[in-house]
Amino acid sequence: MLINVHSYESLGTYDGPGIRLVVFLQGCNFRCAYCANPDTITYEGGTSTDPEEILRKAVSEKPFFGQKGGITFSGGEPTLQAKALAPLFKKLREEGIHICVDTNGSLLNSEVKELFSLTDLVLLDVKEFNPDRHLLLTQRENRQTIRTAEWLEENRIPVWLRYVLLPGYSDPEEDIIALCEHFKSFKAIRRIEILPYHTLGVHKYEALGIPYPLDGVKQNTPEQLERAKDLFLHYFPEVRVN
Repeated sequence: MLINVHSYESLGTYDGPGIRLVVFLQGCNFRCAYCANPDTITYEGGTSTDPEEILRKAVSEKPFFGQKGGITFSGGEPTLQAKALAPLFKKLREEGIHICVDTNGSLLNSEVKELFSLTDLVLLDVKEFNPDRHLLLTQRENRQTIRTAEWLEENRIPVWLRYVLLPGYSDPEEDIIALCEHFKSFKAIRRIEILPYHTLGVHKYEALGIPYPLDGVKQNTPEQLERAKDLFLHYFPEVRVN
């Protein structure tokens, strides 16, 4: 079964531990207002790729991974291609390559559960805890994302919780506090990443002829980021927050 790949990033350092090969997959079921990769959203496009090609690429780059690095599948939304990815994950594990999946957590069927069971680390993007603001931000509900987090906890699969701090959308303190209250006892959460809002993908919207939905929204101030970090640290004192 072929895998629909959008693009690759070699020597990546932002999507999981160490130095990584990042495979961006085509297709996403969310419509996040701040999406930096709008060209990955549609299911059409991308390149139908033999999993063996991805395996060969990962093995060839393995000397650069060191002890912490590996391969990360991002998107788009990787779990949409869980059935095709699972056999590849098994071969990557045989090669001793650390596997990350960057996911919005919106799918949790038997194929996705198998995929997660073959994953060393899940980068779980919780867009917003308040259901109404999550719907405004992504045009989708967040109930399944929260259930997925609970399933990962029950199955002891390591998680890095990722939270984009978007002014006016995901920065209300009461929402961050509610999120922390819900997840504070989760042992699977090994790190929390507060991701600043950025506009690096704006040129892609222009190239696609799509209006940028957050035109005029300012980037975070250092004070906003520090306040969010303090809130997370209060509830997760033993977890690295950055």
